[in-house]
Amino acid sequence: MDKTISILGGGSWGTALAVLLAKKGTHVDLWVRNKDKEIDINRTRENIKYLPGIVLPNNINITSDIEKTIYNKDIILLAIPTHGIRDTLKLIKDKLKRNQIIVNVAKGIEIESLKRISDVVSEIIPSSRYAILSGPSHAEEVAKDIPTAVVVASKSKEVAEYVQEFFMTPKFRVYTNPDVIGVELGGSLKNVIALGAGISDGLGYGDNTKAALMNRGIIEIARLGEKMGANEMTFAGLSGIGDLIVTCTSMHSRNRRAGIKIGEGYSMEEAVKSVGMVVEGIKTSKSAYKLAEQFNVEMPIIEEIYGVLYENKDVKNSVINLMLRDKTHEIEDIVENEISTW
Repeated sequence: MDKTISILGGGSWGTALAVLLAKKGTHVDLWVRNKDKEIDINRTRENIKYLPGIVLPNNINITSDIEKTIYNKDIILLAIPTHGIRDTLKLIKDKLKRNQIIVNVAKGIEIESLKRISDVVSEIIPSSRYAILSGPSHAEEVAKDIPTAVVVASKSKEVAEYVQEFFMTPKFRVYTNPDVIGVELGGSLKNVIALGAGISDGLGYGDNTKAALMNRGIIEIARLGEKMGANEMTFAGLSGIGDLIVTCTSMHSRNRRAGIKIGEGYSMEEAVKSVGMVVEGIKTSKSAYKLAEQFNVEMPIIEEIYGVLYENKDVKNSVINLMLRDKTHEIEDIVENEISTW
């Protein structure tokens, strides 16, 4: 019997994954929020707003009926913004069957509760079989069959390997990882650093500045991740440094594009409006700032980005604040280990 999937969310990433699987021969139900969008995409066979220029294969069924789309599917994939996941889960929780797997591809942290998506899923659907698919993967490139590598994380090896096989193609390589916490945090927090990289670009700074932001940014992410129970090695992988590189350097990145506008002097609201799509790093910067406080973790880059977005700090002063922080060692563990001889 063929494996089946329902993708909840007709944005760029949900649509790209639908195209990927459809080309593999999988029948895909792609849920969108309103009837007009359903009619428009079914008529044109193109998601003009979010993924223009990509023809949707005929084995993708666009629907606005969420109950029908999740019925008897092997996988329910969450491709909606983080702030909408809780309400969507409440909508479908009584309609799911026990063995259905929930795969999340959203990259964010719930701003009110500071919960990761896996925590929200466990809270609302305790019996769920959960996995997160993450990594350096622009929707625009995946839909065009440009070779891409990602990672799927689950507490269950069986679930991780099932999802790996489901999505694997000659152009889409999937690795597995048991570290759900690390993969979720890496995918979420890199968006905040990408905002910073964009701000740096908007200010007219160069490669040196961006390299420093990316390098020190992943150290901050790993520092928080370890405190929250993640494996530090995960942040050296696809959902850590891999995703950070692609999001900080590409113009496909909504977070970088929004950051560029902020660096050029636009307000946060104007920057988001110019992008025209959800910029997850805006909300995640607030979540990251609060998590740093909660876990007593030093995260100066996150703190300054939060200050620019939510406290009207001057961007150039924030750069000076970072550059003139108290002198310190690059890697404290090395110094501690070598202290007797250095």
